[in-house]
Amino acid sequence: MNSKLPDNYILEIKPDTGFFSFNYKEVWQYKYLLALLVRRDFITMYKQTILGPLWFVVQPIITTLLFMLVFGGIAKMSTDGMPQALFYMAGIISWNYFSEVLAITSETFIQNAYLFGKVYFPRIIVPISVACSNLITFFVQLLLFLAIFLYYIFFTNVSLEPNATLVLIPVLLLITAGLGLGLGLLITSLTTKYRDFTYLIGFSIQLAMYATPIIYPTSMIEENWIKLLIMANPMSSVIETFRFAFLGVGNLSWLGLGYSFCCMLLLLAVGVTIFSRVERKFMDTV
Repeated sequence: MNSKLPDNYILEIKPDTGFFSFNYKEVWQYKYLLALLVRRDFITMYKQTILGPLWFVVQPIITTLLFMLVFGGIAKMSTDGMPQALFYMAGIISWNYFSEVLAITSETFIQNAYLFGKVYFPRIIVPISVACSNLITFFVQLLLFLAIFLYYIFFTNVSLEPNATLVLIPVLLLITAGLGLGLGLLITSLTTKYRDFTYLIGFSIQLAMYATPIIYPTSMIEENWIKLLIMANPMSSVIETFRFAFLGVGNLSWLGLGYSFCCMLLLLAVGVTIFSRVERKFMDTV
């Protein structure tokens, strides 16, 4: 039998080469579909809403004002001497990106079962499109943060010290996207059999927010074991570094940032591997 392929072959089918096998080349071949899905996500995100894209800025503004009232005004929590609006928003916009990617990705199989059952394409393109489309929201909210940041620089006497750590912002975005995507892929793979995770995800995200230094600085935590527990959350170092880059306050730890990066790589590798295994037979269980 001649095993030589014809010159005009279209598709070559190969067996799995191992547990961690993943066809990255195929994902690249569907890059145009990825662009269409990003456009679809962006258009439908606030379709048939009164404010439309204005929700991009309304949500962080309302959340920041609420934090200023409750945690800054009533609870009198420290913000390391920084304006409360900047301190809270620096944490909110980073956390919003992570939580949105995680929440939407964790429902990939359930929300797209109708689409997956009709036509073939690399399923992982859907969660990747979620991470990309939510980048638009992040950048809009970042512009809002920068507007408030410039207001405090030019119209107030507050001393702000942005520094060279600003060059790490793309790295922080990569870590945040990877953490949300990896954990979301892992959860959506589990929900094909265990729907309990669907009900737990929203509650868990809210609970995890309070285990992240968004409404408080790590400097106010006196007990070492509690601080160690807080910093075990890989998003903690990301938010602390983001805050330090713009405001000059916070705990910049290269060790903590390296830990977050390693957690991102591990979660992404495990999430992608399990997702690629589950996608082959999820229609039998979803």
